Amino acid sequence: MKTIFSTTLIALASAALLVQGPACAATAKPAATTAAAPQLLAAQSELGFTSKQMGVPVDGRFKHFDAQLSFDPKKPEAGKVSFNIELASVSLGDPAFDGELAKPAWFDSKKLPQASFQSSAIKALGGGRFEVAGKLNIKGQARDVVVPLSLAQTGTTTTASGGFVLKRLEFKIGDGEWADTSMVANDVQVKFKLAFSGVAPL
Repeated sequence: MKTIFSTTLIALASAALLVQGPACAATAKPAATTAAAPQLLAAQSELGFTSKQMGVPVDGRFKHFDAQLSFDPKKPEAGKVSFNIELASVSLGDPAFDGELAKPAWFDSKKLPQASFQSSAIKALGGGRFEVAGKLNIKGQARDVVVPLSLAQTGTTTTASGGFVLKRLEFKIGDGEWADTSMVANDVQVKFKLAFSGVAPL
């Protein structure tokens, strides 16, 4: 009887060790890590534009914007980029002009404070050049755009530079009397330089 009892205890102890062993091993495994998303380096980034008023170029810029990026240069077609701009941060370098741009005829930034871009496709062109297609939304007007850009890397910083032509009247920028393109040209050249950390090597 004693032998049977002892044998039973040994069997139960062995079973417990078998059950606990794999569980302990599982908890000892390091947790899987997910690569951090690239971060915009705002201090090294710029978003500007050039319009023409009565044939004279006028430069402006946006002081506040943000971008979210999911991008592997080896698999660009799987990448995504979204971009948000605070329209009230627009500046032509003169407070009087900046106040005018906040009005409903221009950006109407109190009512519609943000413009946005959301990519739908990224295409590699070779040599660090890409085309990003997506939807640009300003003042409630959404249009498909294709943005060409180039990527360059220095150390841990990846810089995307490019530009495209925006038709301001398609977005109701400059309504009413300002819709006269002899006063302010319809074409606006948008240019950008966006610096990111955390992008995989090209």
